[in-house]
Amino acid sequence: MMVYRALRRAIIEQALSPGAKLPEDAIGERLGVSRTLVREALGRLAAEGLVELRHNRSAAVAYPSLEEAREVFAVRKAMERLVVEELAGRLTAEQRRRLRTHVGREDEARVRGGAESIRLAGEFHLLLAECTGNSLLIRYVNEVASRCSLILAIYGRPHSSDCAVNEHRDLIEALEKGDVPTAVRLMDHHLASVMDRALLSDRRGDDIRDVLASFAREEGLGQPPAPQVRKPRKAR
Repeated sequence: MMVYRALRRAIIEQALSPGAKLPEDAIGERLGVSRTLVREALGRLAAEGLVELRHNRSAAVAYPSLEEAREVFAVRKAMERLVVEELAGRLTAEQRRRLRTHVGREDEARVRGGAESIRLAGEFHLLLAECTGNSLLIRYVNEVASRCSLILAIYGRPHSSDCAVNEHRDLIEALEKGDVPTAVRLMDHHLASVMDRALLSDRRGDDIRDVLASFAREEGLGQPPAPQVRKPRKAR
């Protein structure tokens, strides 16, 4: 589970670029786990559409085509419409608090900049889905939102995160008021503009062990073994 989470975060936060190779031995070395555990995590990520498993048993971060990207966003739009229709006027006090607290974290991440703001923006939508209590809806929103992160890394453009945070606040207000038409309109507009929003960086040349270092630490996974120092030969 920790291996899966570490790899998933590295992909979602675009530390691992779409198309990047995922060698089991290098990942296992960095995370301090067996290749069997790495293979299981890659299989789970493949089922979510984040990883491609190839015929030669190698793996790579998925690289969705433009056609696939359009299909994913069409499905996401329909599902997130259902989410806001389910939640409008039905948010509990605790759910309102959680949503507003999360948007506050988005605001703080915006000031710091970096990949964290991308991850938190996606997690806002997952939190909305969780508020419905519908397990299937939660699962599918989670999968399509994750795939959208890959799509943004390929086809998106730089953006101002101020817009995303403000749109999230407006959406919460519409849900609190029970205004279904406004909530649906805001969500549609928000998702229509998400394709133009991404923080891009070209990391294709980075060694996967270096990329996964911080994710390994956060998941409490093992550190790579210390390099062996050869003893000097004794003079004969």
